[in-house]
Amino acid sequence: MKNNNGQSELTVRKRKNINTKPFDRFRIPPKQNFFLMPLIWLLCRLFTLGTGLKINKVNMKGVKPPFIVLGSHHAWMDFYVTPLALFPYRANYVSELEGFEFFGEWIYRQIGCLGTRKFVNDIALVQNIKRVLDRKGIIVIYPEARYANVGTNTDIPLSVSKMAKKFGVPVVGLNMHGNYLQSPIWNTRKRKGVKLEAELRMLIQGEEIKGMTLEDIHKTISGYLSYDEYQWQYDKKMAISSSFRAEGLHKALYRCPECETDYSTDSSGAEIFCKKCGSRYYMNEYGRMLKDGAENRFSHIPSWYEWERSCVHREIDEGTYSLDTEVRIHALPNAVNFISCGTGRLIHNKNGFSLTFRDYGDEEEKTLEFPPSSMISVHTEYDYRKMGQCITLSTLDNTYFLFPNSSEFNATKIQFATEYLYRLSQKNSSESSV
Repeated sequence: MKNNNGQSELTVRKRKNINTKPFDRFRIPPKQNFFLMPLIWLLCRLFTLGTGLKINKVNMKGVKPPFIVLGSHHAWMDFYVTPLALFPYRANYVSELEGFEFFGEWIYRQIGCLGTRKFVNDIALVQNIKRVLDRKGIIVIYPEARYANVGTNTDIPLSVSKMAKKFGVPVVGLNMHGNYLQSPIWNTRKRKGVKLEAELRMLIQGEEIKGMTLEDIHKTISGYLSYDEYQWQYDKKMAISSSFRAEGLHKALYRCPECETDYSTDSSGAEIFCKKCGSRYYMNEYGRMLKDGAENRFSHIPSWYEWERSCVHREIDEGTYSLDTEVRIHALPNAVNFISCGTGRLIHNKNGFSLTFRDYGDEEEKTLEFPPSSMISVHTEYDYRKMGQCITLSTLDNTYFLFPNSSEFNATKIQFATEYLYRLSQKNSSESSV
């Protein structure tokens, strides 16, 4: 049912009891609750049963807190593997606010989480990381800030290396394998037969980092956190026979290689196909994409993904890239509730993002601008809480989840464009300063 303003009664009722107080970013994070740790480790063991999880520790003998852990980010399973890799130590974890809202702020703080928003410059987060290290704690960061789309790593921001050099404590890397293959973001149903591995390695000693350049630190961190899960699967000859193994893959592989049409792909079972030209690709048990039963230039799934990225880069270079669409907007100001903001207009082009809407509590529409230089990337989801694809745009005190009202929308294409526009803005800024 809808009222005279076209809003659902459910939304109106929610608005009467909404909490609009922003999340307290500066609140000092507690240590992981000592009495909860046995339960946390037990649950992690239970959730990794049957995976054959192997954890290898390299150059970690005698290493004690404080130190920073930088982990690869594949899937939800990362959060069960990491505590086991760090056993017997407690740690604090940098986490987005969706988890706080979903599980509850109290429990999230008790398990040691620091709340923040993605792809914003948050001085409060830096201060809280320093507090954790000053009290000889361990801080865990997943610097890619989102799950792997096709089992490959995302570029690590240079700011991570700046932070590491600033604090001058040891930097430990945690590179995991199998988590994505077991439950990829585009279809989180668990695949049987996937074995998990993880390596915890001392990357840079505290005294060593002080004498290193930012470029050397960044090269060390980025090099270690590079991965390609489909290549890893193929090399391991790990068969994944689940009948649904390709269902949802079209969300990442949204462009047809044959007719080069965006948003035309779909998937079912072990196949991905084009609804326009009819071309079909079959994913075999080793993660290879076969066309007409044979290998092809896109047999390696990340090759298809990177080809899509190059197409977006070409659109931007030629001045033809643009997005102008109506979106449904849900705001998350805190760890308590989402707030519906109705619909708005999202524009993305060479000038960055522009979001026009009526925010909760406002009588008039407003427009938020996010220039290319302000966003190294954008957070993407393929089926957020069963509501479909979305991206998020954040200020320091709010995050807006944007769901399209059009089929001419793909979160990964927007991600590619955001990252490339950021690189161009940095290049132009560098050239203008010479």
